[in-house]
Amino acid sequence: MKKSLFFLCILIGYSFSASAQLKFGAGIKGGLNFANINAVGDPDSRTGWHAGAFARLKFTKFAIQPEVYYSAQGTDDIDLDYINIPILAKFYLVGGLNIFVGPQFGILTSAEALSLNVDDAFNDSDFSLVFGAGIDLPFKLSLDARYVLGLNDINDSNPLSDFSLDGDINNRVFQVSVGYTLFGK
Repeated sequence: MKKSLFFLCILIGYSFSASAQLKFGAGIKGGLNFANINAVGDPDSRTGWHAGAFARLKFTKFAIQPEVYYSAQGTDDIDLDYINIPILAKFYLVGGLNIFVGPQFGILTSAEALSLNVDDAFNDSDFSLVFGAGIDLPFKLSLDARYVLGLNDINDSNPLSDFSLDGDINNRVFQVSVGYTLFGK
């Protein structure tokens, strides 16, 4: 009985893997950021940029896409620069049109306000939720638009320091990207 069940599991697994048609691709991406933080005083947004790399494991209508990229975020007065690592679940609707969602972990690389280093006023990490839509185009190009919603408080200000902010602060970023698949599909 155990041998029959074992062989049945192998047969089902083989059938699933053969029909899944896994495709792998990797490439580079970059684009514009329209960033802000939710903070007291409603600060002006910062227009910045992002650039990095992605990998894609695509099944028929579903893909997992981990990425790593540099991102210029913050406000007009506060420059926050991150290395972001999202892991996106992509769902393909029609052709290359897709929607995606996933978590993102960010590592603060620098924080400046009025040309002063204010790294100590912000947490070293950020956790966000990413969601958006994209399209895979011919010639290995892709376009996407996404919203990055910061979930944790990045304020690590000491009220006695030279630079401090009041209350909880979260990142908010709208991104528009162009990607190019270097190899794979």
